[in-house]
Amino acid sequence: MSPLSPNTIQSAKGAKHTSKRKGRGNSSGAGNYSGRGMKGQRARSGGRGGLKLKGFKTVLQSTPKLRGFKSLKTKPIEIRLSDLEKNYNDGETVNYKTLREKKLLTKSQLVAKIILKGELKKKVVVEGIRCTAGATEMIKKAGGEVK
Repeated sequence: MSPLSPNTIQSAKGAKHTSKRKGRGNSSGAGNYSGRGMKGQRARSGGRGGLKLKGFKTVLQSTPKLRGFKSLKTKPIEIRLSDLEKNYNDGETVNYKTLREKKLLTKSQLVAKIILKGELKKKVVVEGIRCTAGATEMIKKAGGEVK
């Protein structure tokens, strides 16, 4: 058997400390009043009251009410028409793959929507991405198309 088998392992000296047993006579070092002092509510069994919540009412009243629910649906990342104008050339297609390549979307961003902010003068083809009505109109006016 090796010297470090499970039945021979001991904790370091001073690591374990036994708690003082109160109320076991005066010779124990915690007899007589057993560390509770003299008379009073706290000297009695069960006399020590818990947390007093006196000033808690105002805190409760001041916190906003939690109502409704928070939807777990992912909200689309808004992509402006001005971003398309800067990053795309005439005739290019705008889809998730090209948006990631041009660093307009990250890998974790799964839903995108093109919104009407800025101007678009280039002909681009939008595939598989949601667009607002105004953005769709602007893309078509520039000579592009939305699929």
